[in-house]
Amino acid sequence: MKEIVILSGKGGTGKTSVVASFASLTRDAVMVDCDVDAADLHLVLNPQVEEENEFWSGEVAYIDSEKCNECGLCQELCRFDAIKNFKVDPVSCEGCGFCAHICPLGAVDMRQTMAGHWFVSRSKYGTLVHAKLGIAQENSGKLVSVVRQHARTIAGKENAKYIISDGPPGIGCPVISSLSGAEAALVVTEPTLSGIHDLERVLDVCRHFGIPSAVCVNKYDLNDENTQRIQDYCSDQGVAFAGKIPFDNIVIEALIHKLPVVEYSPECTVSREIERVWQFITE
Repeated sequence: MKEIVILSGKGGTGKTSVVASFASLTRDAVMVDCDVDAADLHLVLNPQVEEENEFWSGEVAYIDSEKCNECGLCQELCRFDAIKNFKVDPVSCEGCGFCAHICPLGAVDMRQTMAGHWFVSRSKYGTLVHAKLGIAQENSGKLVSVVRQHARTIAGKENAKYIISDGPPGIGCPVISSLSGAEAALVVTEPTLSGIHDLERVLDVCRHFGIPSAVCVNKYDLNDENTQRIQDYCSDQGVAFAGKIPFDNIVIEALIHKLPVVEYSPECTVSREIERVWQFITE
């Protein structure tokens, strides 16, 4: 199988809409939503959840009131102000474990927390593995690794040809977790100054990890000059240019109907260009 990661240097470039269209075009892939902080691929693919699992990660301090003599040492030294009235606020606690280390009576324990859930769902386009990180929880990179690992297992069982990953925006830890071990990356950008800036950063990440990458400009006709700048940059850097997709309100209509645009309106220009991009990537 081949794993293709769809990335964007910033949010709002249309990455998820492109991934949903790819899923509709191939029908021989396992989809992964690696944007665990704000997963939304399921809104377009409209799958049925078949399996739900808990994700435990990170630690939070817990004070045993029976052992505690209320000396106040932990409360005084906690630099995050997470301990008040000899109780730990789990949202403020950073899990550093210092309070457990300095407690003279051993009344403070570090307990693992449930940081979210991950799901295996079934759609008419294939299996979708996705997740939901809890409020104010961290370790999203670790959760990305979990969903990707299970997606690979499922793809092996189903003998799927592709794994298509909807990556998170930016260049942080979740992006690195999404990229590791992938065969290729498609970076979806938009013809704005911020889009160009963040495109350069995410391409640097791909280059650092040795992942072959290509670029697609979405809504390219909003600014032809910036689109040309992106094409020139890709040419100078030796990065493949996969294509450009025009702006069209038909994409919004497709999202309202919970359908990929290539299925909602297969003859429109947007759908034809997305299909060309998919052919470019697979070839």
